[in-house]
Amino acid sequence: MKYTETEAERILERLITSTRSPRGRFSAKESYELLKKRLPNQKSRTFRIEKRHIFAAAAAVILLCAMGWMVYNYMAPVSMQTVSTLAECKTIQLPDGTEVTLNHFSSLTYPERFHEKERKVTLNGEGYFEVSKDKKHPFIVQAEAVKVRVLGTHFNIEAYRNDPEVKTTLFEGSVAVSTADNPKSIVLRPNESAIYNKEKGSLTLEMKKNVSDEIAWRNGTFIFSHLPLQEIVRELSNSFGVKIKIENATLLNYRLTARFTDGESLEEILHLLQQGRDFEYKQTDKGIIIN
Repeated sequence: MKYTETEAERILERLITSTRSPRGRFSAKESYELLKKRLPNQKSRTFRIEKRHIFAAAAAVILLCAMGWMVYNYMAPVSMQTVSTLAECKTIQLPDGTEVTLNHFSSLTYPERFHEKERKVTLNGEGYFEVSKDKKHPFIVQAEAVKVRVLGTHFNIEAYRNDPEVKTTLFEGSVAVSTADNPKSIVLRPNESAIYNKEKGSLTLEMKKNVSDEIAWRNGTFIFSHLPLQEIVRELSNSFGVKIKIENATLLNYRLTARFTDGESLEEILHLLQQGRDFEYKQTDKGIIIN
């Protein structure tokens, strides 16, 4: 049993005044020394209390520093990165694990880390996306006036600045496509495309028979399946970075079917296409003229 100092003093007083108080090693002086050993060590207890306070204060400081760093890390502006291609395709991995393959003469702008509710990127040109699934953080692609919203899926967007249309083609999952003029979205299913006409400001749905043809460019392949010459020329212009103009209006909607898989040059492709239709082309300082 432990005694407080007041209680110990009372006991000693009783021992000193008692006629039966023991003598020798049990005298008042000796008894006090024995009782003092049983009293709590005030210095030790104070040290333990101070030690606990120091540890608690240190833990609080560490916690505040950690919270401060988290707040700073969240609030600090995130730097943006832009990856561009020239006459090559390039596959990049975004901070969330999403993979994007960029076609020739395309660019993608994205943050060095995603820390907002939405994962936003900006595309110029053409890109094939394999988005990592994250239901809490939708993935948003802004391609000119078109916005594509997804959670996790595979799709292709073709959005070159000089093209009259922006095309979004779905391969797997689902995406919601909307525009700046009309926030009401079109939800695509696999093998469907949403086509935005820049001049008309319209967004239409189109079924696709062979969606794999839409991303044949990833392997350096050109597949033209009964396409108008003006559409073929547009694809070649984007892929080779060369301006191609059709001056003969009767050739615009002339349809051709062809497949190029051996890495042919632009000159070789135009020469072979010419065999299927009697037209002429020539190289000028401004590009290629077809008539």
